[in-house]
Amino acid sequence: MSNIEQVGYLYQEKLIASPLNYIGGKYKLLNQIMPLFPKDISIALDLFCGGANVGINIKAQDIILNDSLVELIKFYQSLQSCDLQQSFNIIWDIIHTFGLSNSAQFGYKFYQCDSQKGLSSYNKEKYLALRNHYNKKRGSFDLFVLIVFAFNNQIRFNSNGDFNLPCGKRDFNKNMQEKLKYFIINLQSKNVKISSYDFRRFDIGFLDSKSFVYIDPPYFLATAPYNENNAWTLQDELDLLEFLNILNAKKIRFALSNVIFHKGKEHRILKDWLDKYSSFHLHFLDFHYKNCNYQTKQSLSKEVLITNY
Repeated sequence: MSNIEQVGYLYQEKLIASPLNYIGGKYKLLNQIMPLFPKDISIALDLFCGGANVGINIKAQDIILNDSLVELIKFYQSLQSCDLQQSFNIIWDIIHTFGLSNSAQFGYKFYQCDSQKGLSSYNKEKYLALRNHYNKKRGSFDLFVLIVFAFNNQIRFNSNGDFNLPCGKRDFNKNMQEKLKYFIINLQSKNVKISSYDFRRFDIGFLDSKSFVYIDPPYFLATAPYNENNAWTLQDELDLLEFLNILNAKKIRFALSNVIFHKGKEHRILKDWLDKYSSFHLHFLDFHYKNCNYQTKQSLSKEVLITNY
């Protein structure tokens, strides 16, 4: 057993947090949704993996992380193919090359900043230089460093495909380093495959009744920053529901995350679909996205998990 496999084994019972602050990420919901997953999964497919909080934690013989955002998938592929220390060396080299802050080593006072106001005043111009560099070169690790130093550690691309978030308050602090470390360990020690397909183009021919598909699409009733320029449309929603019907007909188990009610609106399309297929199970979850400005208060938004088993 290699060193990375040994460390991965030691932490296999620990829930792994994504190093990406993906809007709508399910890390805080894992303790509610994972007990609802099947216990005998051969192949687990996280179809809209996003930050991969769910996919990286599923207990299965094989795991597939899939997302249509090519830049995101290229980053995961880079993490999987590079040695752990090599990945960190590349990240630190980018930070040093662009003169960005390193509060983990030097603290906030070194940069004439404090933890309350954050490091934006020091990093802003250096961050913009890195952002311009990434938008020309498209390096995967450049993207990760951008996300680390970006507003709320989020991901957003404009209509031209350029990363366009402003500089944030944070840097590659110890907490972020720990998240990345254990994410890489698990990405490399588990049987993880990575792909980038639109769900309509994903070949499910190799899946069977022992497989499991987790689906966490952009929510039709909510628009997140990563989805601003290519909004999830009515047709996308209808196509996804038909995709779920196909999975069900093939006896492939699935779990769908979504909202039944949001911002004063009822998801009638989803509710009508559930009424039509009464054999599906609706699980109400206790959670709200209190830190996400596109979401509403908990009382106005109801998150659910829908399963066909």
